[in-house]
Amino acid sequence: MTSEPHTARSPLQQRVASAIVDAAAHVFAAGGEHPSMNDVAEVAGVGRATLYRYFPSRQALVAELVDVATERVGERLRSAHLDGVAMDEAVRRAIRALVDVGDYFVVLARERGQPLVGHLEPAIAAPLAHLIERGQETGAVRGDVPSSWLTDVLVGQVVSSLSAQPSLGSEDTVAAVTSLFLDGARAQDGDHS
Repeated sequence: MTSEPHTARSPLQQRVASAIVDAAAHVFAAGGEHPSMNDVAEVAGVGRATLYRYFPSRQALVAELVDVATERVGERLRSAHLDGVAMDEAVRRAIRALVDVGDYFVVLARERGQPLVGHLEPAIAAPLAHLIERGQETGAVRGDVPSSWLTDVLVGQVVSSLSAQPSLGSEDTVAAVTSLFLDGARAQDGDHS
């Protein structure tokens, strides 16, 4: 983890650490599999020595980034109240929660590997899987495809859209992914679970 516990950081140190993690999210999301720590330091506006004082290794930085991403996505999914709205709106809200986290979510999904949902933390995987299963139970989502596959497709579409160039704005991304997902996942006439 980090070289200094979060509670021991002064407000200035916390701002520096946050700037480094924000920069890492951007660099790692855009940089493929082997982004450089030098790139992170440059984007964060700190020297390499400062970067390594806060995060002594790439693994420590990624661990912090994953922790922050997990917290942000989990909070957004909880506040979306997915069970309290119709299926189409619930899917839209779930996608918006993931898109709003942006680069952090891209890194989280990439770091957790394939299958995406099987490796995401329960705070993220459980609400998404529950959403798909609810749709299958009500007949709104096709039942001929396992819910785990559909959940992976949903996460994969969000990651792909956030990684695509040129990027769309947030609202256009949410609308495009929602439409693509629902058009493919919607139960068809004659589809029986």
